[in-house]
Amino acid sequence: MSTELRTFLTLSYDELEELNLKAKEQRKNRVASHKVQEERLKYLTDEKRIKAVTVLFSDLEGRLHMLDYDKKFLIKSWDNLTFDGSSIRGFTAQRESDLRLGIDWAAFYWAPADIFGPGKVLVFGDVIDKNGTPYAADIRGILKLYADKLHSSQGYTLNAANEIEGFLFQGMDAERRYHETAKFDYVNTGGYYHSLPGDPLRTFIDTTAEVQRAMGFQNEKDHPEVAPSQFEINYGYGEVVAAADQIQLYKLVCRQVATRMGFTASFLPKPVVGVNGNGMHTNVSVSKSGKNLFWDAKGEEKLSEMGWGFVDRVLTHANDICLLLNSSVNAYRRLDPHFEAPNQIKASAVDRGSMVRIPIGNEKSMRVEVRSVAPDANPYMVLYSIFKSGLDGSVSKIKNLRQAERYLPDNIYTALENFRGSEWASQILGEDVKARYADLKQASADRCSRLLGTFVKAPEVQYHHDVYNQFLWNLF
Repeated sequence: MSTELRTFLTLSYDELEELNLKAKEQRKNRVASHKVQEERLKYLTDEKRIKAVTVLFSDLEGRLHMLDYDKKFLIKSWDNLTFDGSSIRGFTAQRESDLRLGIDWAAFYWAPADIFGPGKVLVFGDVIDKNGTPYAADIRGILKLYADKLHSSQGYTLNAANEIEGFLFQGMDAERRYHETAKFDYVNTGGYYHSLPGDPLRTFIDTTAEVQRAMGFQNEKDHPEVAPSQFEINYGYGEVVAAADQIQLYKLVCRQVATRMGFTASFLPKPVVGVNGNGMHTNVSVSKSGKNLFWDAKGEEKLSEMGWGFVDRVLTHANDICLLLNSSVNAYRRLDPHFEAPNQIKASAVDRGSMVRIPIGNEKSMRVEVRSVAPDANPYMVLYSIFKSGLDGSVSKIKNLRQAERYLPDNIYTALENFRGSEWASQILGEDVKARYADLKQASADRCSRLLGTFVKAPEVQYHHDVYNQFLWNLF
């Protein structure tokens, strides 16, 4: 079809980066929401080349959903957007299906036209219950509420940066076809830090990094990881909700770029047995008035007393929140000590088998790194449970808590049992959402072999929450 008559918005990568960094700065500086809303609506009204606004939200398991609204319709009806919540896993029952989508105008992104199509912009949405309050199963909204409350009451800013590993496999839809092929094919076998310029993995990494820069990610470094065809593209830290949004965008961009190249970007924690799995090391800190509260030049490992208290609470609640950080059957393959698995409920500055590591830092970068997080987990759930545990949790009376011989579960059934019996998990999510989440995880587990064994079984990929085919679920 001819495009000669179309004038949809197409911006250069430099123009995109400038716009996205400006929006990011507004968000960082907490510019009043009504001012941002007014600015965005004026922009959408004046910019005639935009045809649609893509509103993004995540379900209870962290699967990203997208709705395209015609721009002219959205400008008139942005405060009355409804959708059927009963069709979203973990959301409402059929008898009470209507939910609303609020627009988080600060979380606005301009995306490259060659990757997302011309004439579109992206914005994250808040899921609103019928009574006008944040919907309890929209963990993004719960995290946002929690972070805003801490900022207004104590002046705290919650910061996070995530190191997200993935695999690049041959062919499109390699995960959905796994039950037919029973294998994943690498595009590259070079290994850690090694990939020749121009080979498929390097081209994928370069292209994805360019898209990230254009979307204001402020990249730091990118490279092939330890396992064959594995990658990691690092970017700067941000306020907690923005950081979680970037995780969702990161995975979306990777998948989109891979698909356009005829490949599959996979964030399964352990898609191939015998090589290192995918992790999502989660670096967190708390600041106040620009000061990093985790830094103490005289503290043990330069970590402040507040920081060590945060660590102790996370270690105390490690088994309570394990299912939130490792949310799939496949995730428990990764917690294997033979492959640098962080399955020990310990804290260390050097031992990479410890669940929590204290990286080398300075007054600006001092942080706590939670290493036992899988990249397929709901990022909002991950960051909410870590910060909630670290700031509001209790401290166990276990002797030598930071080095005690304790381990995370090696299978989802044990993690489920711990989670269902946890009072702390109930305090984090509430009984209703906790039960919904556990039921979803139980359903996925029951579709798979109870024993993991030595090779990845088709159902743990086929019925994975981030991969599943609606048609296959309906047949089960």
